[in-house]
Amino acid sequence: MKKPTKPINSVAFVSLGCPKNLVDSERMLGLLAQDGLTITNDPAEAEAIVINTCGFLDASKQESLQAIRQAAAYKNKGRCQRVVVAGCLVQRHKTKLLAEVPQIDRLVGVFDRERIVAAVRGPENPDRSQGHFLGKFHQISRSANGFEDDRARLRLTPRHYAYLRISEGCNQGCSFCTIPSIRGPMRSKPPEQILAEARELAADGAVELLLIGQDTTSYGTDIGYAPGLAGLLKLLDGQLKDVAWLRLMYAYPSCFTDDMIAALADCQRVLPYIDMPLQHINDRMLKVMKRRVTRQQIETLLDKLRRRVANLTLRTTFIAASPGETEAEHRELLHFIEQFGFDMLGVFAYSAEPGTAMGRMAGQLPDAVKQQRVDELMLAQQKVAFAKAAARKGQTTTVLVDGRSPRGRDLWISRHGGQAPQIDSRTLVRGKGLHAGQMLDVRITGRRDYDLLAVAAPPAAKRPAAGHSLTVLPQVSLSR
Repeated sequence: MKKPTKPINSVAFVSLGCPKNLVDSERMLGLLAQDGLTITNDPAEAEAIVINTCGFLDASKQESLQAIRQAAAYKNKGRCQRVVVAGCLVQRHKTKLLAEVPQIDRLVGVFDRERIVAAVRGPENPDRSQGHFLGKFHQISRSANGFEDDRARLRLTPRHYAYLRISEGCNQGCSFCTIPSIRGPMRSKPPEQILAEARELAADGAVELLLIGQDTTSYGTDIGYAPGLAGLLKLLDGQLKDVAWLRLMYAYPSCFTDDMIAALADCQRVLPYIDMPLQHINDRMLKVMKRRVTRQQIETLLDKLRRRVANLTLRTTFIAASPGETEAEHRELLHFIEQFGFDMLGVFAYSAEPGTAMGRMAGQLPDAVKQQRVDELMLAQQKVAFAKAAARKGQTTTVLVDGRSPRGRDLWISRHGGQAPQIDSRTLVRGKGLHAGQMLDVRITGRRDYDLLAVAAPPAAKRPAAGHSLTVLPQVSLSR
């Protein structure tokens, strides 16, 4: 086997997609750094470029391909000797990617991330055809042994918050979703493993942990952990003394139990916040989507949550214009959004994904109809969100400071407990001497679009959470 013509000592890294993908990126970055590679955010200076791709929707695929082509351009004209493509798009399309971008040197599937160092620095294969590497990194694992160990990560999030993956894969089988074919079946981490990872993140400065998985509500069902998600929340709540906030993401409505509701209500560190993608409210559409839940069951669950959990923030997502969705079914969803009053809400236009049951269905709707329905749903939610934000004027709340706003030296981007990073609105705090990672009480003075405006409330500030003053590690991007 030949060695690369020059040693590879520096790497630029692009991370695309969801927080689950971000955790994989952070783990791969940790492995690369441990091997002595210099991580650079200037792809023009990098000797290797890694793109961790998303392949969930066609739009994600196009974004990933654009990043890969940008990396190929750097390889053609710069110092870059090797382009490595990893992640969901690799797992989904495998070597078909090579036909689209022949400059790719290595492919690394979602279950092969531990091989990233060899993919970046390993020997070249002299057997080439049309410039393609033909070695083992084109062989994609189709099953994982046990669980993914996410320790020793080089984090791309600010130091004061981190994503804590409690499971991988999904058994739900929704008819629109490609995740099971990419990420495989449900695999829960043992509680002791999750606790060890949480403690490592807390020791690194994280005061907020966001619990993620493809389906967090089914946690433990595959490993015989009888306490389930409720038991895990209680365990983390009792053991993580240096963590202020635990936030639950990606909950599934049909699996949400009364014990889970009680844990949300009673655990001191678990925020009264839940991200529960509902996708639709019409019974026929829920059946077509194979969501295993009815409108009545959804409404009963949401009512229980609101009655039992004080100051609850409910976030959800819906899919607009699925194949066969009638105007009446769309209107039912629209009226539900208007009447229920979700705190945070996102809408996706349906995307017909190859290999899914809904992707093969008749009655696919035109793009113009999809966009119209998305707009109508989001405008309905905008009225709800603006009214809720206006009603908060004069209230006092606790926020976690994320960093200084580019709009002014004394304006700080922050979030209260009902605002998750990257996906929700923010609280913009006017104040002096603040820093990222600080927790303080603020008084809401108004709103700017979806965001709240606030000033530090007397007394000036609480003690910073765990004393963490920090520097944010920027995410590498080829768009620089």
